Amino acid sequence: MTAAALAERVGFSPAAIRRHLDQLLAEGAIVSREASTIGRRGRGRPARTYLLTEIGRTRLPHAYDSLAVEALEFLADAAGPDAITAFARRRAEGLVDGVREQLAAAPDVPAKAEILAGALTAAGFAASVQEVGIGEQLCQHHCPVAHVAARFPQLCEEEMTVITEALGTYAQRLATIARGDSFCTTFIPAAHLRPATAPA
Repeated sequence: MTAAALAERVGFSPAAIRRHLDQLLAEGAIVSREASTIGRRGRGRPARTYLLTEIGRTRLPHAYDSLAVEALEFLADAAGPDAITAFARRRAEGLVDGVREQLAAAPDVPAKAEILAGALTAAGFAASVQEVGIGEQLCQHHCPVAHVAARFPQLCEEEMTVITEALGTYAQRLATIARGDSFCTTFIPAAHLRPATAPA
């Protein structure tokens, strides 16, 4: 769509529209291309069209969450709740499949937690490891499936099981975005951070 057409549609002046378009271009939300013409082009600068990028599309509402919930509801009706658990387990394992060798070579639990945080961040969870007074916390500051997990808690449950297995020690889920918390928190007590040292 051109700036002139957009201005006419929303009722803004062309100058105001161009200011907004310049901002969106700077943010990478849209791209600009020379508008195609049929026949001879008139005088003046060629018109430009503006198209959404993937960044821009993420800002728009979509029905992916609703579709995912409907699909899982159908799966539960057709194959039973165990099928949901199996799906959630496979999805959770996929989050760490790419770092299993790194996890196996990690010297201790804190190193494994950092590796997991990196894998979760790559999957869209914006994860970090924070040291607290009596242990460490693996925090996920975003959840790309929060709305679906609110309906199907198996997603959170199996994710926690896989995280615990990957850490190789006891850990406890304290909060989840799907339950309305600000972020997901997995707590690792200090006593479980490093293997016990054998007495001399």
